[in-house]
Amino acid sequence: MFRLRAPGKKPITITTSTSASNFLYWSPESSPTAVSSPTSMDPTIWSNLPNHILDHILSFLPFKTLVSLRTTSKHLRSLILSPTFLSDHSFSLPSFLLLSHPQSFQSFPLFDPNLISWRTLPLPRSLSLTCASSLLSSSHGLLCFSVSPSSASSLSVFNPLTRSSRSITFPFYPFPFELLSLVASPDSYRIFTISSSSSSRSVCLYDSGDRSWRIFGGVDQVLPRGFNQDGVFYNGSLYFVRSEPFLLVSVNLDDGEWTTSTGDAVFPADDEIAFARLVSDPEEKVLYMVGGIGRNGICRSIKVYEFKGETESWIEAETLPDIVCRKFTSVCYHNYEHVYCLWHREMICVCCYNWPEILFFHVGRRTWHWVPKCPSLPEKWSCGFRWFSLIPSLSASV
Repeated sequence: MFRLRAPGKKPITITTSTSASNFLYWSPESSPTAVSSPTSMDPTIWSNLPNHILDHILSFLPFKTLVSLRTTSKHLRSLILSPTFLSDHSFSLPSFLLLSHPQSFQSFPLFDPNLISWRTLPLPRSLSLTCASSLLSSSHGLLCFSVSPSSASSLSVFNPLTRSSRSITFPFYPFPFELLSLVASPDSYRIFTISSSSSSRSVCLYDSGDRSWRIFGGVDQVLPRGFNQDGVFYNGSLYFVRSEPFLLVSVNLDDGEWTTSTGDAVFPADDEIAFARLVSDPEEKVLYMVGGIGRNGICRSIKVYEFKGETESWIEAETLPDIVCRKFTSVCYHNYEHVYCLWHREMICVCCYNWPEILFFHVGRRTWHWVPKCPSLPEKWSCGFRWFSLIPSLSASV
């Protein structure tokens, strides 16, 4: 155990008694303290060490200490966040399904599908009192909130692993928006949303690279007012699906150009589409669709389709067992506007705003399961459940 001290900074205590899997309970204010008086090291020793020596030393440190060291100096930060270091030293970090609901004030419940257990994600003070219940989107370890202080509204992008955040002001005021999606990549992120006025709507796209907004038109011709399903990122574009009539709509995030395609021969001719939702696998670059099939607006079966890009066609991949289908349609009361889907680690999750459980399909195992109800939820709370995929990332920069 020893302390690393940088000029003008509080010393960081380095210890090896911390597990990476417990990072969600950590905050900078609760970093480990020495049991006995540690030895302070001269900062010039660290500054003169070659990078390959520093890399070797850092590889022995626990995950929480690495997070603390990021704030010690720009040199250590760049070394820890370098692609070479992150790829050579794999960290055993769990991934979670995050639950947001109107009773979320200072923390979020997290479900670990691997351990089948619940944890808690505390929010920093700057977010907990203003936007805990207004989480809008998640992507590659980042969370996007809507913040409404007394002066003006804005967005906040937050990395819960590094506890860093950035406030993003809107391009103009007032700024009524809908269908917001956060699309993150290893070195940047973009925010897509639609701004509405009484006469027209426009696409607003924020790029973290140059920290600026771009505005495009054309949305009124492809998405009707009242459409409430978030887009899904696939192959450089954000995709939306309309069920009546079936229509696949996409917008290119580089130039704002819209394209549409019909769903000929996707569904049996005698059946009606009760609902259709999209999800995408970002690693395998596969687009899936969850479709509710029935008649007279009543869903009788739920199927999973896979999009074949080379032929631009949908192939049926799986059918939900009848007994599970009947349970799901009963809990959403056949109000399919409340149904939404998301992707999480080889799982297609089918959710409902007024039901606290998740139905998910494991693509690799081809099995269906239910995520149990969170034990911390109020017994009689029955609406406003919003699930997100949280895959922690140390390199995700805000």
